[in-house]
Amino acid sequence: MAGTALVTGGSGYIAGFLIRQLIDNGWTVHTTVRSLKREAEVRGWLNVDNDRLKFFAADLEHDAGWAEAVAGCTHVAHIASPFPLGVPKHADELIVPAREGALRALRFARAAGVKRFVLTSSMAAIAYGHGKGRDIYNEADWTDLDNPDVMPYPRSKTVAERAARDWARAEGEDMEFASVNPAAVFGPLLSDDLSTSIELVKQLLEGKVPMCPDIGFGIIDVRDVADLHYRALTVPAIHDERYVCSGPFLKMIDVANLLSANLGDKARKVPTRKMPDWLLKLFALVRPELKQLVAELGNVRGGDSSHAMKTLGWTMRTPEDAILATAHSLIERGIVKV
Repeated sequence: MAGTALVTGGSGYIAGFLIRQLIDNGWTVHTTVRSLKREAEVRGWLNVDNDRLKFFAADLEHDAGWAEAVAGCTHVAHIASPFPLGVPKHADELIVPAREGALRALRFARAAGVKRFVLTSSMAAIAYGHGKGRDIYNEADWTDLDNPDVMPYPRSKTVAERAARDWARAEGEDMEFASVNPAAVFGPLLSDDLSTSIELVKQLLEGKVPMCPDIGFGIIDVRDVADLHYRALTVPAIHDERYVCSGPFLKMIDVANLLSANLGDKARKVPTRKMPDWLLKLFALVRPELKQLVAELGNVRGGDSSHAMKTLGWTMRTPEDAILATAHSLIERGIVKV
């Protein structure tokens, strides 16, 4: 099966790999970017059959461009969503565009007669606000928005996914809906634009993190995230599905040790010591952006991906493959000087 699919956020990390996979499998792809000034650049690093790829200018907070972008499409992968490196002054800076962007994409998809809509959500919509009593989460779990410690990014992903699901059930008519919920995404780079998760490996390699605080994340390779999206788009007859997309949970010190063990002298700046909790808390007094890390101290948020593996035949690379692919790309592109 191949048709025409809209992939939103075409200049993004996950979107790039999904666009490649779709086109390699005979699909025509429409994609959105906020400005068509980036079209030539993005086409350059995607390096696909340009006759099968069309660009449209559209953003999450305005209607302009969406009808044109989705016209003629049978499938939508809505990947675009704000994911800043720092903490916004107000949670609504993330929540509003994430929620309204998802609802906007859904409305225009329904109007265009789209058959299936796949939303890129996140483990952030599943595994936060539960305290330290659990360490594995699955599709039945939701981040607890009543917990005031839940930071703006997981709050935005949770609100957006809940709103999208509610809309799809009430207003989606015959349109099939699913979400993919990735953990921290690593892997090879297609461009020099760095996602937030990639910045972690960059900072470790550059020695900008003096010690490793007691925080961690599930690890997943971007190629496997794209493949799960592809399977969710193309498997027959699904509706109201949710797919955890997470490999093993690693602490930051585990990532640092992995880099040190495999990169030799190229990892000479990577920290090898754990940071005492009290020291991170002290730093957070003068650097407010670190408060979100303090809230994560000691937490384990692993994801159970067995549902996607059993129902879609999906498999994933090891976290070592994902982390080392990131490191090699950063070094080969000269983004990290070693």
